[in-house]
Amino acid sequence: MAKLTEIRLNRAEKRLELAWEDGTRAALAAEYLRVESPSAEVQGHGPGQRVIVPGRRHVGIMRVEPVGHYGVRLVFDDLHDTGIYSWDFLRQLVEEQEARWAAYEQALAAKGLSRDPPARRGAGASGAGPG
Repeated sequence: MAKLTEIRLNRAEKRLELAWEDGTRAALAAEYLRVESPSAEVQGHGPGQRVIVPGRRHVGIMRVEPVGHYGVRLVFDDLHDTGIYSWDFLRQLVEEQEARWAAYEQALAAKGLSRDPPARRGAGASGAGPG
């Protein structure tokens, strides 16, 4: 597999921009990276234990931290930070993005979940409280 040569956090666009030595360039949205986190919290500890993570449409990445010579830890603004994204896993996310995203949206729909965060409790249409 080609070596990753560049990794750049674009906070304004909420995405991670990647480049490999074979010329492949890609940008992965923070939401996609968050819902596909390699952490056990998302992937589970065995077959069939994967967790569907809803409500992350607006999630951002706060930091990218190197982990050895093989990957990075992403710290999201929802405070999720337990997944280590290896270079190979990042490439896999790029190559399988369309299929993985379609499966994610289907899983959300099947469970009656949404990409949007839940509405804040107590906030009316006008934003005013009771009274």
